Parts: sequence; structure tokens; C-alpha cells
Amino acid sequence: VIELYNVLYQKGILFMTHIEELVRKEAEIHGHKRESLMPILQAVVRSERFLSEEAMVAIAKELDISTADVYGTASFYTFMDTKPKGKNIIRVCKTITCHMKGKDAVIAALEDLLKIKLGQNTSDGKFSLLQANCLGWCHKGPVMLINDEVYPEVTPQSAVEVIQEYLRQK
Repeated sequence: VIELYNVLYQKGILFMTHIEELVRKEAEIHGHKRESLMPILQAVVRSERFLSEEAMVAIAKELDISTADVYGTASFYTFMDTKPKGKNIIRVCKTITCHMKGKDAVIAALEDLLKIKLGQNTSDGKFSLLQANCLGWCHKGPVMLINDEVYPEVTPQSAVEVIQEYLRQK
């Protein structure tokens, strides 16, 4: 099936979407085997900010695996978002250690500032507020992660200050 698809594409009979081109490029880098699934998923999330149904279908076709397998893998991992997210993804650690150190007050302050609840995006698409499993900073909790930037030992006030800085910059 993949060989026929490639021939039709090369002859200009089929055209690829942006997502299909991205997946094809990543498969050329990482391979066309099941073991390539995670790096391809990660590349799509980096590029698109989430995994759309179109992306998961394209990955399944490219790797010749079931869409259910792709979705099952994607939905298992916290950082493999299957719904659109904001430009800045705020994740607050939800482990018992961070809970004991005040993560609920941090979340409440962020919800109040952003006017959203956990799991939601701001109406302007700038922020998403999520909880995450252990971020690996238990000794410095509560911990907040914004995109790839770690903020240890956050308080409600420092969390608000960080978000206000993002609002000023971006």
C-alpha cells in the first residue's frame, strides 16, 4: 500500500497535506517501523502543538500500524496532547509532594488570573492550564512547567508573576 501511495504521489496523482508531509519527513529520519512511533509523535507535537486525528491517521498509514495503536500510545502519555492547546502550555505537577507543598493554591491563583479552569485554554489561545504527573522536581515542589521552562518552588504569587511576564513578552 505504501509503495503504491509513493508511486502515485511521485507521479503527481496524489497530493500530500502539510501533516502528511511532516509525518513522511519524520519517518524518513526515524524509520518506518513501530519503534519510530514515539519520535514521530513527538515531532508532530513540537510542530503542531497537538496530535490531530489527521496526524494520527497519517502516522498509522506511514508506519503501517493501526490508528488505534497510534491513539493508544498518544493518549497514554501526558505530553502527547490530542486536543488543541494554547501557545503557552502551563503544567502544574499533581503528585502528592507538590500537593502537600501547596499546588492547589497555585492552580487557584492561575485559574483566577487566566479566567479558565484546569484543562481549558484561554479564549485568545495564549495559554492552556493543565496538571501533569511527576515532573521530576519533588525536592523543589510545587513545580510549574511552561512549555519547556521549569519553575520550581512556585507560590501563588510567583506563579502569577511568571504568567504576567509571559503576557508582557508575548
